[in-house]
Amino acid sequence: MAEIKTNVCVVGGGPAGLMAGYLLARAGVEVVVIEKHGDFFRDFRGDTVHPSTLELMHELGILDGFLKLPHQKVSQLGGQIGDEKFMMADFSYLNTKCKYIVFMPQWDFLNYIAEQAQKYPKFNLRMNTEAVDLLEENGKVIGVRAIDDNGELLIKSNLVIGADGRGSVVRKSAHMEVEDVGAPMDVLWMRISRKPSDPAETLGRFDAGKILIMINRNEYWQCGFVIPKGKLEEYKIKGLQSIKERIVAMAPFTCDTVDDITSFDDIKLLTVKVDRLSKWYRDGLLCIGDSAHAMSPVAGVGINLAVQDAVAAANFLYMPLLKGNLNESHLRMVQERRTYPTRMTQRAQVLIQNNVIKPALESTEMKAPWFTQVFKTLPPLRALPANLIGMGFRPEHIHSPDTRQQAGVMK
Repeated sequence: MAEIKTNVCVVGGGPAGLMAGYLLARAGVEVVVIEKHGDFFRDFRGDTVHPSTLELMHELGILDGFLKLPHQKVSQLGGQIGDEKFMMADFSYLNTKCKYIVFMPQWDFLNYIAEQAQKYPKFNLRMNTEAVDLLEENGKVIGVRAIDDNGELLIKSNLVIGADGRGSVVRKSAHMEVEDVGAPMDVLWMRISRKPSDPAETLGRFDAGKILIMINRNEYWQCGFVIPKGKLEEYKIKGLQSIKERIVAMAPFTCDTVDDITSFDDIKLLTVKVDRLSKWYRDGLLCIGDSAHAMSPVAGVGINLAVQDAVAAANFLYMPLLKGNLNESHLRMVQERRTYPTRMTQRAQVLIQNNVIKPALESTEMKAPWFTQVFKTLPPLRALPANLIGMGFRPEHIHSPDTRQQAGVMK
């Protein structure tokens, strides 16, 4: 059985895990990040990079390179209820380097962060390496039992960071208590070709009993068809044509492209969860991102909240990790720092789920709510949702150091 030792083992090569690994290695902490897949290519993962994350990339000096990758920029977010369109969030009001959301496939984002991290000798990314259990000694987590291409692998570490998503093996192995906040819907993700004559806006379309999210990806629409929680089998019984007809009813311009969806194999189910751990840490273990708090897809904030967790973790933990005096009080500080934005974001998502999404799915008649008229008549008010969506309730800043800069090495 192979065995390696490191200061930190990060489980999960998603936004939280890679960013945490990058920042800690950048600060001089030896890190091993393990990712169970051989690459980052997974379709229909969150791909909205918000101004809060772009601001962090600017602070790190890696924003310009990131923006050279293929992407779309959206400076306003709106919706359509019936035939009435409205604009809800205008990011041009933000006091940030980037006054827009970037839409980019998540695998491109992850590849870019991994590329930046690998410039630091303390960073080690091991693909095709799956965590199967935690290693414990006298109640303390001391590493991870994993499987790679060569068989079983023991990774001994001073800290394990669980960043392996909403189905986290880490938090399950640690027997951590989960608070289920609840969600009334699931989402069916699919692609439909986009014609040059199609409208350009990225919109949420609401109608009686139907909700469709359409994200403009230039050559295609990334579509999220919202269904009541656990009702996929009912839609399968009704047949694929029923879903196509509902899509065309909300977006008539898709009438000659909706047949791109040829079977339910072309549809990816996102089972929506909103939950959080009561306690994010144990001695030798910290959970961040979706492992600590699964977010609803409402407003697409999941990636960005996960990245903020990683920044906070690096800010608080790099020094005790370097000094070798890490203890539970340091891990508690990370949770205390991130609890407020997590709870407030989930509270806002649940408010929207229960007062907008659920009534829309259950309604037989859809009318535009009062606030759409407010945003129409008073455009500056669009700055408020733009700030909440774009920056969040407690945006983080980079306080961990850069060993390359300290050594006088140009980035």
